[in-house]
Amino acid sequence: MADSMKGAFPAPPFQEGLDWINTGGKALTLADLRGKVLLLDFWTYGCINCMHIIPVVRQLEEKYANELIVIGVHSGKYIEERVTENIRTATWRLGVEHPVVNDRQFRTWRSCNVQAWPTVVLVSPDGQYIGQHSGEFTFEDFDKVIGAAVDTYSKAGMMSAEPLHFPLDPQPTPASRNGLRFPGKVLADPIQGRLFISDTANHRVLVADVGRDGTSASAVSVIGSGTAGFKDGAFGDAMLNHPEGLALQDDTLYIADKDNHSIRAANLSSGTIKTIAGTGAIGHSRQGGFGKDISLNSPWDVLESDNYLYIAMAGTHQIWRLILSTGRVEPFIGSGRENLDDGPHKSATLAQPSGLTTDEQRLFFADAESSAVRASDFSPDGYTQTLVGAGLFDFGDRDGPGLEARLQHCLGVAYHDGAIYVADAYNCKIKRVDLATKMCVTVLGSGEPGGLYEPGGLSVWEGQDGANARLYIADTNNHRLLQSAIDRAGNLLPPIPVTLTFASDTASKFTDKDD
Repeated sequence: MADSMKGAFPAPPFQEGLDWINTGGKALTLADLRGKVLLLDFWTYGCINCMHIIPVVRQLEEKYANELIVIGVHSGKYIEERVTENIRTATWRLGVEHPVVNDRQFRTWRSCNVQAWPTVVLVSPDGQYIGQHSGEFTFEDFDKVIGAAVDTYSKAGMMSAEPLHFPLDPQPTPASRNGLRFPGKVLADPIQGRLFISDTANHRVLVADVGRDGTSASAVSVIGSGTAGFKDGAFGDAMLNHPEGLALQDDTLYIADKDNHSIRAANLSSGTIKTIAGTGAIGHSRQGGFGKDISLNSPWDVLESDNYLYIAMAGTHQIWRLILSTGRVEPFIGSGRENLDDGPHKSATLAQPSGLTTDEQRLFFADAESSAVRASDFSPDGYTQTLVGAGLFDFGDRDGPGLEARLQHCLGVAYHDGAIYVADAYNCKIKRVDLATKMCVTVLGSGEPGGLYEPGGLSVWEGQDGANARLYIADTNNHRLLQSAIDRAGNLLPPIPVTLTFASDTASKFTDKDD
């Protein structure tokens, strides 16, 4: 047997009493997996780097369907990420179909001496620990590793030809045939009386006319075929892959096509969509470039201001800027190092920015992995400042003065009347940050079951006279859109679900499809 594939010592067993997902309720042991090459994927579901290797691992599973078994070891960073039902929901949202164990107390993590997310550990068919790798990796890199392992152990007579199959946990279906599935972002257009909805896990964006009371909407256009892919063209034929943020300029809707790592432009007049930045593949450049010549990295939100398109580039922990007049896209805020440091734009550090808004004077963003709300100048020589938040591992659920308050993996922000409304996703709440006093207070949600469930997007509908403002909420894990009126004190009234219907010609163009 090749020395590189010799086991160093017996792999530590899975601890007893852990919850398992996608196993039919069975707690697996290493003995159950004998005869297969085993890959342990240590992850936490809000981590962008963990998300990046999910499709890579899926490719490996498909190629080595009879030789490789992947077990996701979910060692949650956040309190919300240590709840089994939340992990189960995340597997549906992210398309994870292999067995997952909830390592909520980090027992398996410690026994394998794991230090960071993501980390993968390789175990031989006879249960020996071979080695581990921390950080992202490509299919090509690990194809060589898995291929060598399979070849080595096959020649040694250690591989089993008998396939191992585990039953997927059944997913709940949306309430209606055209139901939303994990909607990530929403954008209000009160001038034209429209809503734009990122129906993220259905790989489409909806354009809907809003009823007079704001609690009903009729989808008049569907952007995207409903099948994950990367294709320009007419709305019904084009393909998106987990679209998130939206920005409107005149008759063009810009879409942060997250899992295609690209920016798409939808022409609402012609009913066509084209790619204006990104290649469809993940990139790691922090230098910038032009349009479709440069690969982007998980753009999560977009905002248009003064003919610039600002991009929350979650994967590189930066804010980028696309100059719409020239097509050049380049880093604007953040060194690319993941942390929470204020300072001039180029030296400031960010942590997975995921939501953008503005008061037309400054840019505000939700910095998800530092559970922070930040503010930046639009000038390239400007400064980035933290309004709420303290660090990568300083999170919680506490109202109070900005730097003393605590959020938990916030994903969305929306400005209104001197305040920032925050989708405090993992606390399952909406909070309000007063820009004058820096006070952060809960204005919606109790964090209890039946309420908000990891909301990801917010958008304010401004009344013509400044009155009758309302906040639209993408209540992501509840697969719904909510509307909440904003009173004159900035508080939110009890939310009302938005009833979404489809115009007959629109509905006929769309048929439900699996991921």
